[in-house]
Amino acid sequence: MADPKVAAIPVRECGEPLVDVRTGPTPLLVDARRSDPDGAFAHLRQRVRDQLLAAQLQLPDGLRLLIVEGYRPPVLQERYFERYAQSLREAHPGWSPQEVREAASRYVSPPEIAPHSAGAAVDLTLVGADGRELDMGTVMNASPEESEGACFTEAPNVPAQAKANRSTLTAAMAGAGFVNYATEWWHFSLGDRYWALMRGQPAALYGPWAWA
Repeated sequence: MADPKVAAIPVRECGEPLVDVRTGPTPLLVDARRSDPDGAFAHLRQRVRDQLLAAQLQLPDGLRLLIVEGYRPPVLQERYFERYAQSLREAHPGWSPQEVREAASRYVSPPEIAPHSAGAAVDLTLVGADGRELDMGTVMNASPEESEGACFTEAPNVPAQAKANRSTLTAAMAGAGFVNYATEWWHFSLGDRYWALMRGQPAALYGPWAWA
């Protein structure tokens, strides 16, 4: 996300509303680990929700998507970014402010371009028929430092079964139009600036959205 090409993508906000993925004719399975009092975490732009349903239909029998976090209010995104940036400052006292920002942006999006704050990104995993999460090689939100890079989607240092599970998830999500952020196997987006850059689109569909 630190790449200037991402920030350079214009936003042509379509005004599509946030919707609760736990409601509707086909509710999605949502985990409560990142819940907030207002339930913002379970909201996404309407098309993003619809394409998640399309992705779920592409999964092998018995598997389902488990949504962990969708929309993230800008103030919360700022808090996450600064917390990770501070950990980098402490670990690398010789780094310049620009070096800290660039390194932090590889793992946590800068607030002004964060796809979660646009309602365009979702953190998710897979569960089996028994409701248990599949082995994906790391816990969700593991940082590059604590996972020795195993959080990267194509990391070589994860078990074969975890690689296969990641491939299953990525294929279903890509088939529904999502793009994966390569440093986080669990993070996918649609309609944001990063998506537009990766898909060769002239503009993003969604920009930062205030939680009402």
